[in-house]
Amino acid sequence: MARAKEIEKILWSIALPGFAQFLNKKYFKGFVFIALEFLINVQANQNQAIIFSFHGEIKKAVEVTDYSWLMFYPCLYLFAIYDAYRDAGGGDSFSFLPFVISAYMGTIGVIYSPHLLGPIWLLILFLVLGAAIGIGIRHLIYRIFTNT
Repeated sequence: MARAKEIEKILWSIALPGFAQFLNKKYFKGFVFIALEFLINVQANQNQAIIFSFHGEIKKAVEVTDYSWLMFYPCLYLFAIYDAYRDAGGGDSFSFLPFVISAYMGTIGVIYSPHLLGPIWLLILFLVLGAAIGIGIRHLIYRIFTNT
C-alpha cells in the first residue's frame, strides 16, 4: 500500500509540481513549487511552445521559447517530483539517481532542442533517457555493493 502512495505522489507532481507537496501536508513547499512552476512556465512561454509542438510546428515552438528561463525547468520539475516521492516515504540511499540524472539530461535536451526536435519533444526524450540511465546506474551500484 505504501508503494501506491509513492506512485500517487509522483503522478500528482508530474501533473503539476507542488500538488504532491500539498498531499504530503508540506504546504509552504507546495506553494513555492507551484509559484516557481508558474513563473518559469510563463517566462519561458512554455505553454505556447507545448501547443506549437503538439501541432507539429516546431519552428514556431523554438521561436516563442525563452531558453534562458526554460533551462531552469528540468531541475525544478525533477526536484519537485523527487521531493514528493521522498516525503511520501519512498526512496533509499540511491533513489535520487534517476531523478538527478534525468534533470541533468533534461537540461542538455533544452540546450540542443533548438537544433533538433524543439523545446518540448527533445526535453521529454532526454528526461526519459536520463531516468533510464539513472535507474541503470542505481541497479549497477546495488549489484556491486550487494555482491561484495
